[in-house]
Amino acid sequence: MALEIKLDDRVAKVELLAEDGNHVKIIVDDREYDLDMQQVENGVYSVMYKGRSFNVELIENGSPKKYTVNTFYHSYNAEIIDAETKYLQTRNAGNLEAAESTIISPMPGKVVKIPVELGSEVKKGDTVIIISAMKMESEYKAMKDGVVKEIFVKEDDTIDGNQPLVFID
Repeated sequence: MALEIKLDDRVAKVELLAEDGNHVKIIVDDREYDLDMQQVENGVYSVMYKGRSFNVELIENGSPKKYTVNTFYHSYNAEIIDAETKYLQTRNAGNLEAAESTIISPMPGKVVKIPVELGSEVKKGDTVIIISAMKMESEYKAMKDGVVKEIFVKEDDTIDGNQPLVFID
């Protein structure tokens, strides 16, 4: 059975072909992968592919279908797209503007810098807040042109995953 998994803005078709102990064979968008996977602790997996080792951390984001996927260099928002999710997406299509207005932390971390203030005009792509998580700093950018109407945190605050940070109208 194939699943669709949304990673940030990309949707991939993923199918499990075989599983034998730690050996897993999957297809992602018609490309086959032979993986050696082992759970090393709750939510953390070691994955071997073609002699290379990768560590992957999965953090549930308020639903068993939504996760933050952390690797050493990248973080992704992942969502399992099933029939229920497709239905809800079409039903909530009119609320896309609200999602673009609020910057939300994808994982726990610490606020390093907020280069904007209340009333600041921002353009799509402008850095609005910088967060440190997993020993890396990430810049979160405005998804649309607008004005900063609310800042929910301050520099040096410790934040939770899925916490609203900045609202742009």
